[in-house]
Amino acid sequence: MVVMIKQRKTDNRIYPERPIVGVGAVIFIGGAVLLIKRGRPPGYLKWSIPGGAVKLGETLQEAVQREVAEEVGLQVRAGRIVSVLDRIFPDEAGRIQYHYVLVDFLCQVLGGNLRPDSDVLEAGLVSLDDLTGYDLTAGTAELITRVASNQLEPYVSMFD
Repeated sequence: MVVMIKQRKTDNRIYPERPIVGVGAVIFIGGAVLLIKRGRPPGYLKWSIPGGAVKLGETLQEAVQREVAEEVGLQVRAGRIVSVLDRIFPDEAGRIQYHYVLVDFLCQVLGGNLRPDSDVLEAGLVSLDDLTGYDLTAGTAELITRVASNQLEPYVSMFD
């Protein structure tokens, strides 16, 4: 007798069986915010904050710190949570193509050299006044503006 075992896909982000937990990093440096140009869907070729999926056994803080290091070469410390939201993307037939639950952190840079890597096409510091000139993912400008307006100078005071 032959028994067939169905193998599960391990990192199935497209048409997932359940929501995927992801993290994002809001990083201010010298009065500007760090943005990345996404190199894969969803949001391919759009600008956003760095981040990605949480790995099994990883805390949210560990995940955001790893993702920033992988995507832009910076070591950061995760501060307070600034946003928790759903990002649900149905396809043309109405099936859920992507579903993320995102936890965004205010992060402080500890070291490293800014350089795009991993699935990031470009990375750069953008003045808050210049956000409208970028093709941003949905809600990114609002998030950055809200976080920036709720902070007292200097930004590092949020980490004490």
